[in-house]
Amino acid sequence: MDHQLIATVNKLQDAFATLGPASNPIDLPQITVVGSQSSGKSSVLENIVGRDFLPRGTGIVTRRPLVLQLINRRTSSPENEEKSKRGETNDDEWGEFLHIPGKKFYDFDEIRKEIIRETDSKTGQNLGISPIPINLRIYSPNVLTLTLVDLPGLTKVPVGDQPKDIERQIREMVLKFIGRSNAIILAVTAANTDLANSDGLKLAREVDPEGIRTIGVLTKVDLMDEGTDVVDILAGRIIPLRYGYVPVINRGQKDIENRRSIGDALAKEREFFENHPSYRSKAQFCGTPFLARKLNMILMHHIKGTLPEIKAKISSTLSKYQQELDQLGGLQASENPANVVLNVITEFCNEYRTLLDGRSEEISSTELAGGARISFVFHEIYAGGIKAVDPFDQIKDADIRTILYNSSGSSPALFVGTAAFEVIVKQQIHRFQDPSLRCATLVYDELTKILYQILQKPIYKRYPQLKDQLHSVVINFFKSSMIPTNKLVTDIVAMESNYINTAHPDFLTGHRALAIVSERLNANKPVQVDPKTGKPLPASQSQSPAPSDDGNSGFFGSFFASKNKKKLAQMEPPPAVLRASGTLSERESVETDVIKLLINSYFNIVKRTMIDMVPKAIMLNLVSHTREEMQRELLEKLYKNISDDLLKESDFTVQRRKECVRMVESLQKAAEVVAEVT
Repeated sequence: MDHQLIATVNKLQDAFATLGPASNPIDLPQITVVGSQSSGKSSVLENIVGRDFLPRGTGIVTRRPLVLQLINRRTSSPENEEKSKRGETNDDEWGEFLHIPGKKFYDFDEIRKEIIRETDSKTGQNLGISPIPINLRIYSPNVLTLTLVDLPGLTKVPVGDQPKDIERQIREMVLKFIGRSNAIILAVTAANTDLANSDGLKLAREVDPEGIRTIGVLTKVDLMDEGTDVVDILAGRIIPLRYGYVPVINRGQKDIENRRSIGDALAKEREFFENHPSYRSKAQFCGTPFLARKLNMILMHHIKGTLPEIKAKISSTLSKYQQELDQLGGLQASENPANVVLNVITEFCNEYRTLLDGRSEEISSTELAGGARISFVFHEIYAGGIKAVDPFDQIKDADIRTILYNSSGSSPALFVGTAAFEVIVKQQIHRFQDPSLRCATLVYDELTKILYQILQKPIYKRYPQLKDQLHSVVINFFKSSMIPTNKLVTDIVAMESNYINTAHPDFLTGHRALAIVSERLNANKPVQVDPKTGKPLPASQSQSPAPSDDGNSGFFGSFFASKNKKKLAQMEPPPAVLRASGTLSERESVETDVIKLLINSYFNIVKRTMIDMVPKAIMLNLVSHTREEMQRELLEKLYKNISDDLLKESDFTVQRRKECVRMVESLQKAAEVVAEVT
């Protein structure tokens, strides 16, 4: 069962191999090997495999990620076991590359050459790097089933014609692999250097600061200064890691040049730890064989813990990409252009009506959308704007008195003039036209937002010409609908100003207005007292001050007040401009207040009418009209004029469909793999 788990992950890695690490949607459990160029990464991997197969040389040798899948065959003949120890060709051991399916490499030198050749095919020969992995599977009775990802060694200085930013490129690539939460980080560090300066450990701590998914490997233990050891590091007293550290000894450069077999190197390694005074008490926890067993156990337990999550992730991701692929036209079977346009028009109109009516399946809980925003325009913005219009912020008391006198002609009116009232009310009613037309414009803007929202769907990205044509037709339809809408809104304002209905049941009558003003006036008059009794006199017995006959009060008071009697006697002609000003007589004050009460009463009636009728007019001629007639308009303008270019797909659609097809195929293979695991 444990071996089956690792084999399952190996198959999943193969399924996603063609996608590259950046596109892989599933975070697979894997052991990623990271370290500097001189840390001995390659030697550690070769010791685990027991074979020389990795490229050697100076500078960056590993320039593409190598996904190394080790599979234990469990059977071997004595003769082949001896061949393995000597590093000779062995029929029980071979390698297979995913990019060359079916071909077995029994000669591990040929495996090295193929790695170099395949690396150069993607990176060229200028020592550049590529994130596209090479998948190598090695079958052998001498390995434990294990999967490792060898990453390019960390470097600081470009060599030869390497890119100047090679350090940044390698760093970003490594971080993409080790940054995944399911990656176990194998940080390789030379023991004869300061652990705090380990490039591998420093990078690992960036993504795993607590060290809960990092295991350390200490190489070159045999090259440490005499009298020094790594006991404190192994005990976790320097930089603690959850999986701890394993010290190993690799072949030196001279051993490699002399073709010393890995079997001999492993025997020498075992002898070193068993005989070293600092390590012999814990020799069973040191060396490459123990490292391989530990990695095998770590990986199997890690896979067990993450497999249910991986299954669920594969299922949900496959569903998502299949849905997107369907929206992009599936595998692009031939489609009838007329049917496509008809379907697009039908879906667009349904979506438009759905958003207006608030019946979308994806109702937002964070913001208003669609028809709800139009309702906000009507009941908050427009209603608030109309209520805020004050009839007396543009017309003052002096203006009202001027209109009163002008409407009376040459004979002063005996009663409050109806003509003056209507003149003032009509002037103020016209002020409702601009905010009402503004309301229609705001609703138009909301309809265009609904249009843009619908056009963000993948089907419209697929056909840019169709999207542009549809956008053009709908915008023109909105604009044409605005003409009768604005006309009706303007007519409503004109209707209100054309006929002043003083018989409206809510209108304050003149008698009632006069009574209210009289009550206010009497409430403000001083109470007169009987000098004999000290009691207040009745209103009927109160003495009113005698009216002045000097002509210094009333409408023309200010004009005469500035002149003495001698000048008055000269009877000069009136000035070019006469303004109502000066002190109001009691009668004029009453008339002005009555007029203001009547204006305010009628103005409030018109406000309620506008708040009620203007939204109805906009709904009738703009919102409901476009809702009901949209499909007819699109059929007439689009469906009857289908051109060859209308359904030409965008480059984005073609490319995205290819990506989705690859992704769906990979996910389907992955789903089949995990379905076999019980």
